Amino acid sequence: MAARAAAASMASHMVAKAALGCRTSSSAPAAVATGALVGQVAGTALQQRAQHHRRQQAAAAGQPTRQRRLVAVSVAAPAATGPHASPVYGSEMHAAVEAVRLASRLCQAVQVQLQRGEKTEKDDESPVTVADYGAQALVAWSLQRSFPGQAVSLVAEEDAVELRAPEGAGMLARITALVNEALAIEHPQAAPLTPTEVADLIDSGSSAGGGSGRHWVLDPIDGTRGFVGMRQYAVCLGMLEEGEVALGVLGCPNLPQYAISEADCDEGQAGRSFSDEAVGTMFAACKGQGSWAGPIFTSMPSQRIFCNDTLPANQVRYMESFEARHSNHGLALAIAEEIGITLPSLRLDSQAKYGALSRGDASVFMRFPDPSYREKIWDHCAGVIILQEAGAVISDAAGHPLDFSKGRYFPDLHGGIVAATPSMHRAIIAAIQKIRGDSSS
Repeated sequence: MAARAAAASMASHMVAKAALGCRTSSSAPAAVATGALVGQVAGTALQQRAQHHRRQQAAAAGQPTRQRRLVAVSVAAPAATGPHASPVYGSEMHAAVEAVRLASRLCQAVQVQLQRGEKTEKDDESPVTVADYGAQALVAWSLQRSFPGQAVSLVAEEDAVELRAPEGAGMLARITALVNEALAIEHPQAAPLTPTEVADLIDSGSSAGGGSGRHWVLDPIDGTRGFVGMRQYAVCLGMLEEGEVALGVLGCPNLPQYAISEADCDEGQAGRSFSDEAVGTMFAACKGQGSWAGPIFTSMPSQRIFCNDTLPANQVRYMESFEARHSNHGLALAIAEEIGITLPSLRLDSQAKYGALSRGDASVFMRFPDPSYREKIWDHCAGVIILQEAGAVISDAAGHPLDFSKGRYFPDLHGGIVAATPSMHRAIIAAIQKIRGDSSS
């Protein structure tokens, strides 16, 4: 049965990929017609995915989940507990999980169908796909639905300026179709959205953030190059309260629920979760409530996770960005060698690294971007609280805590970000100071 389901799913993806190659016109009638076709095709993939997970839930009710590979360092917890049980932020956690799950469904379907004509380039040369925009629209819609009558401040990556231009009408129609198909599966009672409403939802992410009040912080697809490259990515949603991270949720559709290896970091991850019930992980954490993980599409995360600070340096794995353009791999290697790490790095896209570290897959993550790069708060917000509640430490390269109170960008981070278990973090900061001292002498 599993083989037949996988074959049917892959056949659906092949049909979808071919159909999504149709180009849209900027004229309204053609855009609407093409958008309807895209929605129909994308809906097939989304429906296949929903049916697959309904079968998973039914099977789980009658038999134990098959254990695969090395189990991540974690502690099982009763299903009644978890970050959503917080008396302070319980409703906010439910809202965040629901929003991330909804966006992750769209992203997963689009990644399998992604073709060259469905992405463009932003001014900073990072790829943008219809899924970035669609995921942002869905998260904004979901948060507004969860908190009716309240002003939702959303700090998010994308805007709809180009989509509102005449030449963007075709892409906006395509995004609208994908959004409506996702809503039809998760919220069938919801009225379909118009292209204007979708654009307005995308633009609702323009909040400046800051150190007062409550702000939701979203990266609709963190690791967009990984998304385009069929590797790992994450839907990342955090919440700031008076400038401090109060909760965070990571949706990682391609990340296994077991400890990762090099094979899980490379290309070819897209679509695995359609045939492997142990692929697709959600991480969630609430301040003072611990970090939790679980399947991304079935229930609230209910397995308590911890980082692993028990390993000697020669057994430690460290993680870094997949692409060298995102971080100085040579500096990371020099630091690793200085503190006695001998195993090769795991190169992984997105804040999925934070989830992996939080459950003990690795002990260290180092990021040293080009000095001209300005770090954005949505690239770290959700992951930071998950790390901290799992027992890890995250700071800038000088050992200072990350400051989320200054708006959409961080102040000076002294050359990078270090996230690690407590003992490894102390060793890395000392190594950075030594290497910088040696290089300047």
